[in-house]
Amino acid sequence: MREELQRLQSEVLAALGHPNRVRIVEFLRSGERCVCEIQPALGLEQSNLSRHLKGLRDAGILESRKEGVSVYYKVSDARIFKLLDLSTGIIKREIKSRSKILTIV
Repeated sequence: MREELQRLQSEVLAALGHPNRVRIVEFLRSGERCVCEIQPALGLEQSNLSRHLKGLRDAGILESRKEGVSVYYKVSDARIFKLLDLSTGIIKREIKSRSKILTIV
């Protein structure tokens, strides 16, 4: 059971393992958006955006709904933002630690 949980955790983390996927999730921090808004805001090719959206949806990070010809996406669980915020904190701590080392050298 523990191994299955770890496998699922790795799938979620892997889905966030591309800068464009993080950009998409951050863009959706303000709420549900149409693909027609996401694509120009992030400047991604339509096929590239579709591939990233599918990966995020398959990992359970995003949900989609269709309205007419438009497809809307939203983050399925707001705790994903906490995960991103925590990773930012880790990065800031590491940068601070490295800058201290550089001032010593």
